Amino acid sequence: MTKAEAKVPVAILVPGHFNDHAIGRIDKAFQRLRIERADPSLVTEEMRRSVRGIASFGGISAAMIDALPNLEIIANFGVGYDSVDANHAARRGVMVTNTPDVLTEEVADTTIGLLINTVREMYAAEKWLRDGDWVKKGNYPLSRLTLRGRRIGIFGMGRIGLAVAHRLEAFGLPIAYHNRRKVEGLSYEYHATLRGLAEAVDTLICIAPGGAATEKAINAEILSALGANGVFVNIGRGSTVDEAALATALENGTIAAAGLDVFADEPNVPQALLDAPNTSLLPHVGSASDHTRRAMADLCVDNLVSWFGERRPLTPVPETINVKPRA
Repeated sequence: MTKAEAKVPVAILVPGHFNDHAIGRIDKAFQRLRIERADPSLVTEEMRRSVRGIASFGGISAAMIDALPNLEIIANFGVGYDSVDANHAARRGVMVTNTPDVLTEEVADTTIGLLINTVREMYAAEKWLRDGDWVKKGNYPLSRLTLRGRRIGIFGMGRIGLAVAHRLEAFGLPIAYHNRRKVEGLSYEYHATLRGLAEAVDTLICIAPGGAATEKAINAEILSALGANGVFVNIGRGSTVDEAALATALENGTIAAAGLDVFADEPNVPQALLDAPNTSLLPHVGSASDHTRRAMADLCVDNLVSWFGERRPLTPVPETINVKPRA
């Protein structure tokens, strides 16, 4: 970057709604341009000429990347980036970053809360109290399920999976897991297949990333293997679940209950899951605290600042780890 270029603020495109703290920082350090959504048809000639970075919640397609010939970096807000075409970005020499680590503990906390809520029916018990049923009908019915004696299986033993496992170890519960490959140095029981994991446990927690490799990986076969006492919790990506098969499994007793924070077509939740009495449903709030979202916003913007200031990313995704800054 020449001295003349350095005097002109770098143009950062922000599609759609974005985090207020991140926007405040972007406005101080860069020139922010905005469009309603990440749609190539909305890209103006000025944007084609000037945009060198994107800050977004995801949803950046190959066509969107191609619409911005001077694009250098996509700073993704969130650890999951399956809706960003990172492979195409790499081919185009565009860096992609995400926000790992800063949300790990928060999402792990949410996972435990969702699991307990699903098993012990905390939401229904609180509603019983608030609706006056404790006075009118007496004590809330005993919960059919418990955490006691459960065997935990984690699908996706990454940073968040490990944090969840550590928490559940403190509950005195045995842990097993399935990944594409075994994690070296980890003492938890490893299963080479997802079906093998489901057969070995009665509580399956999905923290797997989205994408073609995990599309509807949790299907009727896996749910059947989990069994009638089975509890399924999904904190990862909605795309990993065959939601129709899950609704059927909940209705016919193939599994006992499910706790879900993510869905395939957010914010649209299948009516069958809404109607099921044995579900605990959250509106994708895994990392949704002021504290954690602010940390995610800072890391998202820090990646932009570092890229255009020091010419290096802080948290590049694996697909673009070898992308070099342009001269």
